[in-house]
Amino acid sequence: MAELQDFRLHPGDPAPDFALPGVDGKTVRLADFSGRKLLVVAFWCNHCPYVRAWEGRMVALGRKYGADGVGFVLINSNDARAYPDDRLEAMVARAREQGYPFPYLQDETQDVARAYGALVTPHVMVFDADRRLIYQGRIDDNHQRADLVTHSYLDAAIAQGLRGAPVEPAELPVLGCTVKWRA
Repeated sequence: MAELQDFRLHPGDPAPDFALPGVDGKTVRLADFSGRKLLVVAFWCNHCPYVRAWEGRMVALGRKYGADGVGFVLINSNDARAYPDDRLEAMVARAREQGYPFPYLQDETQDVARAYGALVTPHVMVFDADRRLIYQGRIDDNHQRADLVTHSYLDAAIAQGLRGAPVEPAELPVLGCTVKWRA
């Protein structure tokens, strides 16, 4: 688990810019989400058991809030040479298999992960319409069993953000696999 003192960004900080290739062959930029009320940025990968456990819930949130003006983007910053399951071809297959309703991007240089301070996969962040951070933390409180979830942190943060209400809690420690940094 990565603790709050390890975070690079904190509530009120701006979203760092990015322009990354997606699994659909198109480059996606932060500016592409300018018309969205909120933007969820999730540092993701293909092989992490935490990501796989939360994957269906993230897809469901993307479908639930996409029509409400919330943008979602998943970014894979893992070293694909050391972790072949995270190569772009595997990302394309994973996004298709799971029916991702949002862009899935490759951060091969790992510059975007560093700018955002990504610590684990999944590391989820929510930015308001001005692209200021309003939440970062976990998707919910039980990655292993969706039926035992008592706190859906990301869902609540999005709902609060859409209402213009302060997000509480605004930060939670993240839980997942460490980002696989290149040597």
